[in-house]
Amino acid sequence: MNTLSDSLPTTTEFPAPKDGPPDLLIIAGEHSGDEHAAHIVAELKAKNPELKVACLGGVHLQAAGAQLLYDLTAVSIVGFVEVLKHYNFFKALFNRTFEWIERYRPKQICFVDYPGFNLRLADQLQQRSLSRKGGGDIELSYYIGPQIWAWKAKRRFKMAKLLDRVGVIFPFEVDCYKDTDLSVQFVGHPFVQPSYELPFVYDASAPVLLLPGSRTTPVGRIFPVLLDAFAKALESDAELRAQVIYPSRQILEQLEGILAGYAKLQGKVIFKRNDEKAIPASAVLMSSGTMSLAVAMSGIPGAIAYRLHPMSYWMGRFLVNVPYIGIANLLLDRALHKEYIQNEASPKRLAREILEARSPEAVQAAAESAAELRGLLQPDSRVSASEWLSLS
Repeated sequence: MNTLSDSLPTTTEFPAPKDGPPDLLIIAGEHSGDEHAAHIVAELKAKNPELKVACLGGVHLQAAGAQLLYDLTAVSIVGFVEVLKHYNFFKALFNRTFEWIERYRPKQICFVDYPGFNLRLADQLQQRSLSRKGGGDIELSYYIGPQIWAWKAKRRFKMAKLLDRVGVIFPFEVDCYKDTDLSVQFVGHPFVQPSYELPFVYDASAPVLLLPGSRTTPVGRIFPVLLDAFAKALESDAELRAQVIYPSRQILEQLEGILAGYAKLQGKVIFKRNDEKAIPASAVLMSSGTMSLAVAMSGIPGAIAYRLHPMSYWMGRFLVNVPYIGIANLLLDRALHKEYIQNEASPKRLAREILEARSPEAVQAAAESAAELRGLLQPDSRVSASEWLSLS
């Protein structure tokens, strides 16, 4: 497998747009952002097939009709220490992105999550008088805003100076910007859009779902924890089976390499691509990413396990100010899925969660919470994310 530093393009610049300057450039650095933005692009192009869209994203945006300039999802990492290790890589990537924008001048840029990269780029576009708020012509929109409710709350003031508008996916986020003049609209969560089908469904007879994440560094830390827990649960119930969801060939190869070290689990664990729909599951052990919300909305009981580099975790404790790391837990203001972080994520504790998730009480609580979440995430207007983005 190539290292992250090997992933830089061999050319000095990204490819030129196919049909002249694009109407829209989307920058999505996460697998979830790539998937959510792809729904927007598909809806926009259904209304206007001649719309020219380019992206730094992934395979979902490409399949929706955007010209893929670079696969950002293949180099996504998390954590302070991990980012510092690859500083030169991301600096070069940033410079190439800016040079492309400066040369080809898209009419609009839509940033999707990924704030460390995207907000720095917005700042540079303003400083070089390319964005509207810098005196230029490029409109800057931000979909799935940074989690300022969790950390770096003061970012909102900088965002107000840089961006033309923000579309948020949680209803409480609008109030986070109320002391700025930034245009912020709750456009509903992608999981409640009519065109979106949840990837999971509860089934008491189905395998246990293991979700280690979509980025190589967290997967390397979390997947062994999940496997250790599943192996421990097998001691109490030898009939258990598990399925692991992966977003890309790169992650699949990593997962297979880790599983190879667990001889007793061979034949007990299978892999499924995350583009399958209605994958049945009886319980879940998962990371705290976007898919944890999809699991909650599918009514599947279980628990969250998360591990960071010790230094990243230590720094995060001083910067992050939320009672839960799981989005569903935050929205509900209760621990629908119990959270086990760092050394708390022991095989014994997590194995117990697998077994207890099969109780009638846990199943009923998960089903009731799923209905509650769907109500919370419906947009408070009829403006969809694609209509919000197409407004001028």
